[in-house]
Amino acid sequence: MKSSFLFLALLAPVAAFAQQPFSITGKLGNLGKPAKVYIDYSDSQGKGKEDSADVVNGVFKFTGSVTGITNARMALDHEGKGKPFSIYSPGADVIYIHFGPEQIRITSKDSLSSATFTGSPVYNEHIAYNKAIGGSIMELTAIYQKEYAEASAEDKRDPEFMQALNAKQTELRKQRGAKMIEFAKANPNSFFSLSALSESAGMYADMATLQTILSSLNKDLQKLDMAKELQQRINAEKLTAVGKPAPAFTQNDVNDKPLSLASLKGKVVLLDFWASWCSPCRAENPNMLKQYKIYKDKGFEILSVSLDSKKEPWLEAIEQDGLPWLHVSDLKGWNNAAGRLYGVRGVPACYLIDRDGKIIAADVRGEKLNTKLAEIFKN
Repeated sequence: MKSSFLFLALLAPVAAFAQQPFSITGKLGNLGKPAKVYIDYSDSQGKGKEDSADVVNGVFKFTGSVTGITNARMALDHEGKGKPFSIYSPGADVIYIHFGPEQIRITSKDSLSSATFTGSPVYNEHIAYNKAIGGSIMELTAIYQKEYAEASAEDKRDPEFMQALNAKQTELRKQRGAKMIEFAKANPNSFFSLSALSESAGMYADMATLQTILSSLNKDLQKLDMAKELQQRINAEKLTAVGKPAPAFTQNDVNDKPLSLASLKGKVVLLDFWASWCSPCRAENPNMLKQYKIYKDKGFEILSVSLDSKKEPWLEAIEQDGLPWLHVSDLKGWNNAAGRLYGVRGVPACYLIDRDGKIIAADVRGEKLNTKLAEIFKN
């Protein structure tokens, strides 16, 4: 088993590396205005960064510095509709990559999703890793979309056909998850073993198994922020279980005044993790506003923790959506201290906390939230 993974032997632990420069130069045919490329990435110590570049005569370029291996998301906005649209719209031209302090060139006729990369050994190793585990999530999704597109109109209306198609995709992802765990066990010195564990957490492996494998990785890998964040998620599963006291934290509100969760004891609190750029989060805001108006005078409060990294869009979203409740953030993006404390890996995420400060429900949104609040405040 181990011999099949030896191609990653060159990826040494990266904790001790200093910040080093990188460049990403792209040539996407003859694309021009209003085309724009957005990149979000974080270095190995977890500092989130973002940038954007106009595409002029097909060319764009990013420069910066990273510590060791970095994971990134790149999105191409073909129509000038902005970053959220370029990431979350149906058929979005988005790629997820890893790279290091390298001089990288991207070439394609017209898109990021079909681009080829040169100049990045890390990218090549990432491709090899994906091959070993059965493909990336994007590749598996593409398989599903192709099979659906090629199906007849009759099949698309057939519940049995759709059930079989969905079951096939579920099985492929399950097999991929098992291979990720297998890979991590076999390659304790590989950065992508840590990446595999991070992606598998709560989906393809229980936290006890993850803890065992994480503890067996190279000690330098365990010093990386990704490993620390994974350890926090492992810990958070127990800390945020229903019936447990909600983990305490304090962050600044919109006026830069500290506000603690503990100060809300005596109220029923919806602890809401969101961000201005999160479309599903903002789609839920009208329902939350309706519930807030119904129950505010009965002892209900909402504390929204933003995973934004800049204050301006955070405040704009609050004003645009008309959200009168409590808001806090440390403006550290995905590294928000409260989000990491609660093991948040996706937004929206929420916890309902009773008057004694104990968690009574998690991920209650929409009708689930409405029903739960009606039960609590029925008298």
